[in-house]
Amino acid sequence: MDDLLRQMGKRIYDRRKQLRMTQEELAEKAGITPQTVSTAELGKKALRPENIIRICSALDISSDYLLMGKVTNDDYAALSGKISELSSAQYRYLEDIVNSYMSAVLTEKKADDDNSEDKERNGWHKFF
Repeated sequence: MDDLLRQMGKRIYDRRKQLRMTQEELAEKAGITPQTVSTAELGKKALRPENIIRICSALDISSDYLLMGKVTNDDYAALSGKISELSSAQYRYLEDIVNSYMSAVLTEKKADDDNSEDKERNGWHKFF
């Protein structure tokens, strides 16, 4: 349970930072206290169901994402809706950004996978 609360807290913290919000701003937008936000982000105490709903709404995330870290079809639809508002030129620019990001992520993942294989081959996995 503690691990789940910490993971949820990290998702709240990460999304709040992504939106450039303070704990006080999130609390105000969600109609909860700043102490509730702080406690949730630290994973110290479980949230009441109504506060989960309020935080999800304030952060524009699904409860599936907050609770389990899963991106849902609703999340994809929300992003698609935002993308559909772009002009053709903006869309192509975003496409370039996504392609560059994906290339970097896949390159990084391959490097991590290669390093893991090298460690196993050389017996280093016993030390990590």
